[in-house]
Amino acid sequence: MFDSLSERLGSTLQKLRGQGRITEANVKETLREVRMALLEADVALPVVREFVDRVKERAMGQDVLTSLTPGQALVKVVNDELTAVMGEANESLNLNAQPPAVILMAGLQGAGKTTSVAKLARWLKEREKKSVMVASADVYRPAAIEQLKTLANEVDAHFFPSQSDQDPVDIAKEAVAQAKLQFVDVVIIDTAGRLHIDDDMMTEIKHIHDAINPIETLFTVDSMTGQDAANTAKAFNDALPLTGVILTKTDGDARGGAALSIRHITGKPIKFMGVGEKTDALEPFHPDRVVSRILGMGDVLSLVEEAQRKMDKGAADKLAGKLKKGKGFDLEDFRDQLRQMGNMGGIGSMLDKMPGMSNIPAAAKNQVNDKELGKLEAIINSMTKKERQRPDIIKGSRKKRIAAGSGTQIQDVNRLLKQFTQMQKMMKKMSQKGGLAKMMRGLGGKMPMGGGGLPF
Repeated sequence: MFDSLSERLGSTLQKLRGQGRITEANVKETLREVRMALLEADVALPVVREFVDRVKERAMGQDVLTSLTPGQALVKVVNDELTAVMGEANESLNLNAQPPAVILMAGLQGAGKTTSVAKLARWLKEREKKSVMVASADVYRPAAIEQLKTLANEVDAHFFPSQSDQDPVDIAKEAVAQAKLQFVDVVIIDTAGRLHIDDDMMTEIKHIHDAINPIETLFTVDSMTGQDAANTAKAFNDALPLTGVILTKTDGDARGGAALSIRHITGKPIKFMGVGEKTDALEPFHPDRVVSRILGMGDVLSLVEEAQRKMDKGAADKLAGKLKKGKGFDLEDFRDQLRQMGNMGGIGSMLDKMPGMSNIPAAAKNQVNDKELGKLEAIINSMTKKERQRPDIIKGSRKKRIAAGSGTQIQDVNRLLKQFTQMQKMMKKMSQKGGLAKMMRGLGGKMPMGGGGLPF
């Protein structure tokens, strides 16, 4: 996410961190590079101009110039101002209404609006413990109604059926009435999208808004369209009383221009960001955490929260007890760890949140992908129970059979065994008294890239 912006800003600010003295000349040079990085990231020009002016003003102030570590102080100024541009803190959904709380979704066609409805329904069910009904008022695309029906079933939300010959305003009103009858907490109304903004579209969505008076009107926008996303959001905001934005496809957005422009241009907060295609790939938008990722400092808080939600605590306790009793870490345990990574959104999502990842070469990061995790699991699944419990017996003929059974090469099996051995050594150190602290000191706070690129 925002890789190219992170790379540019990270290298620029890295030069500053160790400097014992800040002058007007090196502030000017740094800000020139920061300005170029933001413009290349497709951040809107007014946003760039205001951001650079604010950083310059603070950089030449006494707090930075008289600091014992002026380089670090200037990095903090950049961090604070980037966070301010995106809205300081997460603004949560307002559901403080007589049930059902009504959420109206708006956006252009292809922005991921219907998928975002399902993601939001799942988020409300799992995190807020709300019952949710979804309805589609997109009568122009019967496939959109069917798509929402399928997704509603997947996320276990109530689905209000609609037909392409119905009036969109009637669909929305009837869905809210039905949700009231069924004592549903939240109803989400999906609306028609267009390939571009047009008067008919705006008139229709205004009528729907007036008919159901939603407590939240969320605009769904594709982050990969850069500052165009912010301009589109402004056009909708001029027509509708938007309460927030859902920024989609951020996992494929290397630039970050939309995230840095929307709040400034519309005055509306980004409330969520879509970070993948699956229905669980929706995260509340925390500006401070996103800036931390952009500046290469990771997002440990989100990583910990995700681990607490998605990791199998029973399996973790079982492994800890096993190691404490002195029983070795085997390939079945290793497979469990790979599955846990998959549950947490995959290795790429985890690495994105780890500090220092911007310092790791792109070639090394590219080796780490979820396809590789699937291959490793397939290799372990091709082994017998005895082989998984005693990897030392896996020699020539066994390797050949395992490779054939998993559709891989013998060198893939060798690579897995090498990675497993590294993980086994780490687990052994962790099980010893004070082992975790010693291991972290040994790593020097950095993540080594083991064997075939996995971080062990």
